[in-house]
Amino acid sequence: MQTTLATRRRLVMPPRRLPVAVPVPAPPPIVDFVWPIPGPAPRKEAVRPVGNETIIRRPRRPAVLLSSRILFYPKPPRSVQPTANPNAYKILVVDDDPDIVELLEYNLRKEGYEVASAPDGRKALEVAPQFGPDIILLDVMMPNLDGIAACRQLREQPKFKDTYIIFLTARAEEFSEVAAFDAGADDFIAKPIKPRALLSRLAAFVRRDKDPQQTSDTIEINGLKIDRTGFAVYQDGRKISLPKKEFELLAFLAASPHKVFGRDELLQNIWGNDVFVLARTVDVHVRKVREKVGDHHIQTIKGVGYKFNTDN
Repeated sequence: MQTTLATRRRLVMPPRRLPVAVPVPAPPPIVDFVWPIPGPAPRKEAVRPVGNETIIRRPRRPAVLLSSRILFYPKPPRSVQPTANPNAYKILVVDDDPDIVELLEYNLRKEGYEVASAPDGRKALEVAPQFGPDIILLDVMMPNLDGIAACRQLREQPKFKDTYIIFLTARAEEFSEVAAFDAGADDFIAKPIKPRALLSRLAAFVRRDKDPQQTSDTIEINGLKIDRTGFAVYQDGRKISLPKKEFELLAFLAASPHKVFGRDELLQNIWGNDVFVLARTVDVHVRKVREKVGDHHIQTIKGVGYKFNTDN
């Protein structure tokens, strides 16, 4: 029997195989970042003998999958611990915005200050006597008791007569600033707060507060006795209580009774270059000093400034 060419090909060539579908693995799912990272189960070190040596393979630190292509090894954030320095300046932060309080607490503790906080003026009046702050950062618009009223009540307490009070507020109008200084504020800063600028002002206050260059002279003029070392003012034997800035203004003018000082010069010598306040601040403090010691001690030179009056 003769075989045809087609029959030979069927006998020699293997049967054709159909393609087999290979399963494609699904892409790994995207894992959302979760903090804190759950601690993995402890892994043992892998020991593998190679010839006469033993290789110990240590387990790798667990990685976190942020996406299908990004891996990183996170470190937990390091919290800023309160300072343990007993000589650190104490700062009380009073604000109803928890984000601002958290921001200020972090930056202040980082600089070495001891910090406490209160959410409103009423709570501040409870915390302040227990904490004994050297500096108070006070907001104006707060529930229960606003900052202006809280400042007035703090100044009425002898313990906080010389405490440095700074207002931090979004109310940047001139009448708000004047009301703050009338209540007894030492400084006024408009929001948004710049932490570095605030820290610079606080550092300037600390430098001036620690400066031992205080003259021990007592100025007596026109029946007024000014004790610079004791921060006390006496008129005809009667003691007059003045806040720190008002006392410094009166003592500075009385030290040079024949000289006229402009507002800018008074701002520079009493508040310093690191603190930005308006010229209106000098007028407010002069008015408050006159209310307590009498109008005739400080004389206004129209268009120029102020001088201490030596005439009876």
